[in-house]
Amino acid sequence: MTETDWFELNRAAWNARTGVHLASKFYDLASFRAGATSLKPIELEQVGDVRGKSLLHLQCHFGQDTLSWARRGARVTGLDLSDEAVKAARALAEELSLDARFVEANVYDAPAALGGETFDIVFTSYGVLGWLPDMDRWARAAAACLKPGGVLHLVEFHPVVWTFDNAFERVVYAYDGRGEPIVTEETGTYADRDAPVKLKEVSFNHGIGTVVTALLGAGLTLERLREVDWSPYDIFPDMDEAPPGQFRMRKFGRRLPLVYALAARRSP
Repeated sequence: MTETDWFELNRAAWNARTGVHLASKFYDLASFRAGATSLKPIELEQVGDVRGKSLLHLQCHFGQDTLSWARRGARVTGLDLSDEAVKAARALAEELSLDARFVEANVYDAPAALGGETFDIVFTSYGVLGWLPDMDRWARAAAACLKPGGVLHLVEFHPVVWTFDNAFERVVYAYDGRGEPIVTEETGTYADRDAPVKLKEVSFNHGIGTVVTALLGAGLTLERLREVDWSPYDIFPDMDEAPPGQFRMRKFGRRLPLVYALAARRSP
């Protein structure tokens, strides 16, 4: 398969997921419509006050987090590969009377798709980098979307979790696959394991060193890197929640990092 084939497979998979996710308890749109935020403490603490700032959300899915930033006062733009997700995001913004723009594009093409517009903040989170084969291209695209002095905020699942099999019993994948595709098929989604959808998709493992080196190579300055031993989402096997909102796998407890977060700034 070519890179174009990889992205087309993944676009089709995310198109299939979108309707399932809109109806899922995981995304809880009823609470969101009533005013609840979808943002988690990790990113809220890191990104801070966004009032009056322009914010680009890369790989935004159907825009729930994008619109949560809008509710906190940011001027938001969301970008995603999935046409169904972008369509749903636009409909949700209109329904809730929130000022937001959503663009359908490959993240690598973000600078061109946005007409060279730049932003105070570029934000991307949770399950985004694994769909991309090349971190250098991603970093260059993200950096090109930042204003001078602007900050990229990445919150992502820790790459160590993607080395395991689905049961987290054996290490079967490389910590850093160096662009080697992992082709899988799954039934259901992380938001609804029983959903009647069968998805074929292509993913890639990127170590933290590869991600950071790509950002430095794109001219950004790393200001913060944090590893966290819990996930705000109950998406891995046999997770316990304690304290509320912090999920850890029972077999690993606090011994395994599940999430990392970083901030990287473009020079003024």
